[in-house]
Amino acid sequence: MKKGSDVGRVKTLYFNYDKELVLESGLKLCPLTLAYETYGALNPERSNAVLIAHALSGDAHAAGLSEGSESPGWWDGMIGPGKAFDTDKYFVISSNILGGCRGSTGPSSLNPDTGKPYALDFPIVTVADIVNAQKLLLDYLGIEKVLCVCGGSFGGMQALQWPVSFPGKVASVIPIATCVKHSALQIAFDEVGRQAIMADPDWQAGNYYGKSVPARGLSVARMVGHITYMSDVSMQEKFGRRLKGRTEYGYEFTTEFEVEGYLRYRGDDFVKRFDANSYLYITKAMDYFDLTEGSAPAKKFKDTQARFLVISFSSDWLYPKYQSQEIVGALKAAGRDTTFCEIRSDYGHDAFLLEFEEETHLIKHFLQRVSNGR
Repeated sequence: MKKGSDVGRVKTLYFNYDKELVLESGLKLCPLTLAYETYGALNPERSNAVLIAHALSGDAHAAGLSEGSESPGWWDGMIGPGKAFDTDKYFVISSNILGGCRGSTGPSSLNPDTGKPYALDFPIVTVADIVNAQKLLLDYLGIEKVLCVCGGSFGGMQALQWPVSFPGKVASVIPIATCVKHSALQIAFDEVGRQAIMADPDWQAGNYYGKSVPARGLSVARMVGHITYMSDVSMQEKFGRRLKGRTEYGYEFTTEFEVEGYLRYRGDDFVKRFDANSYLYITKAMDYFDLTEGSAPAKKFKDTQARFLVISFSSDWLYPKYQSQEIVGALKAAGRDTTFCEIRSDYGHDAFLLEFEEETHLIKHFLQRVSNGR
């Protein structure tokens, strides 16, 4: 991978759609906005587009540096000249999802019927709804078929939904550290996060805009999430039982261990950039996602025409290997061209945001095969 070869300064753009989007629930949403960024150039044939789908707390800023900020995008190590998603070859698109809070329409957006934020009047959205909105964005950009849809975790669910919703519109799919449906354990963790938010007195049934935000609840939700994103090994190596700023126990309920301080920092930092109601809506979309729905998942993939590269990580206990193998089994049963790779890593679920070298090797080779039609 080239070093220092990022995509430079980037600007977040906004796609506005003023027609009704009919949601899976039957409710309608109008108008809607999607925040998005692009990296690289669309070729004359419009055949080199790659859509990157973000995880729960992600946004449209996947690579480069935003205007006025020195913070690189959340997958900057994977997107750029010479990187896994080589912007010398591919036109990479990253959009903030419907229901989000980073520029796309979500519960914090103004409800045109009331002039106030939607809050819980915002309709429940599903992964299929989110993908339908992404399809509208690609139509707007003049892209009839994408070379690849890729995402990790919740982004992987969106990537898997794409060829099911639009079988002829996707040449390849790379689902990373994800599943065809949430397990009871995964739903349980999401519910703990939601209950932490809703138990915060500042939540006020979702009507906290312009008032105190439910910071304590959202912070606890994020702390729980962070525990699931790491592994026993990575937490032990990073924190062990080290005390923070002291050498002895204080025998009091303060932040004493380094891991406690880390979790509180990550929780408090998350509150500054994320909307609690969006957290509720997105985790609900994750829990509703089910490509089996009582039938074998192979049935859902029967009409897909894409090639698949499924990636999991050895220490990921939130989305363990068996769930990736379930995806692979369904794809192979449906007769799809599928490659599966498990990457050895101690980083747990966070590995998809950190194991750039291994992911780059796999993805570059896979995309080259897809581009060459091999």
